[in-house]
Amino acid sequence: MSDVLLTVEQAAERLGTTVRFPRRLFVECRIAFVKVGHHVRIADSALLAYLGAGSGR
Repeated sequence: MSDVLLTVEQAAERLGTTVRFPRRLFVECRIAFVKVGHHVRIADSALLAYLGAGSGR
């Protein structure tokens, strides 16, 4: 099964934050992301790993 790629908006919704927070995460290299053309996508597994690691504030 392939990993689902989330938009920044979808990642923010799953995190319960604004889109600014996931954008800051990948700018600061705190979460893995994929560039698809000009678009940034966050793998569902990367988001789960971030949450599972307790990488809070």
